[in-house]
Amino acid sequence: MRNIILSLIGVLSMASSAQELNCEVVVNAQNTGNENVQVFKTLERQLTEFVNNTEWTDGNYKTQERITCSMVITINDYNSDSFQGTIQVQSSRPVYGSSYSTPVYNFNDKNFNFQYLEFQNLIFNPNQFESNLVSVLTFHIYMLLGLDADTFALKGGDEHFKQAQTILNYSQQLNTKGWKLEDGQQTRFTLIDNLLSPTFKEFRNVMYDYHRNGLDVMSEDPKTGKEQIASGIQNLKTMNSRRPNSFLLRVFFDAKADEIQQIFSGGPTVNVAELKEVLTKIAPTRSSQWRSISF
Repeated sequence: MRNIILSLIGVLSMASSAQELNCEVVVNAQNTGNENVQVFKTLERQLTEFVNNTEWTDGNYKTQERITCSMVITINDYNSDSFQGTIQVQSSRPVYGSSYSTPVYNFNDKNFNFQYLEFQNLIFNPNQFESNLVSVLTFHIYMLLGLDADTFALKGGDEHFKQAQTILNYSQQLNTKGWKLEDGQQTRFTLIDNLLSPTFKEFRNVMYDYHRNGLDVMSEDPKTGKEQIASGIQNLKTMNSRRPNSFLLRVFFDAKADEIQQIFSGGPTVNVAELKEVLTKIAPTRSSQWRSISF
């Protein structure tokens, strides 16, 4: 009996300390012409272990609650321990009452240069810079954790976004692109700056309404769920009128454009005339997708 109890305690302990991410990490070095060099395989293995085995929060995540995500690192050039490339980070979360997973985060970070020695220790310190490799990865980890939390609770991602901002602040000591205002309008700096700015306050409300009051409702009441999604998207019009064509809107539609098109091209009929007008105004580069919405 005592052994059974101890075994149960062990299982519960493992469940309560489970990590937050179920992440596929890919290192693609084809552009270098030397993709079979062992260092790339070692880097991929180490990053996979680092991302999936680190406890990033104080929360308790069961195995089935781990966030599904991916990181595709494309190495364009390298010399000894210096690597130049990009990283595409994506995440999704399950929709209540269905087998469908909805995309939440989709960010193509083109400023990813780092130094790495094979088998070096990868250490994350929440308050201190360790390396640009670790900083970039952990910044995106806290971004996807924050956005995931925002889809379940209104502004539920606050603590994660604050950690992402802390990482940005201490990483600005580097002369590496992506961390500073002057590095451009499609960077890590712009992303977290916009997300926490009152100028774009509607964005996080929309993330909650779209997912929790929209998608999660559709299994029981598809029409109401669709109407809530449409209402949430229309709230982005206010944000766009304040700051047209913002980077944050681009990030939103990079993740959601295909899904929005599919949602409103089938199922229960709802009035989409105003929605199509709003979509065309706030995301004009995707007008062809919006025109295909016919319901």
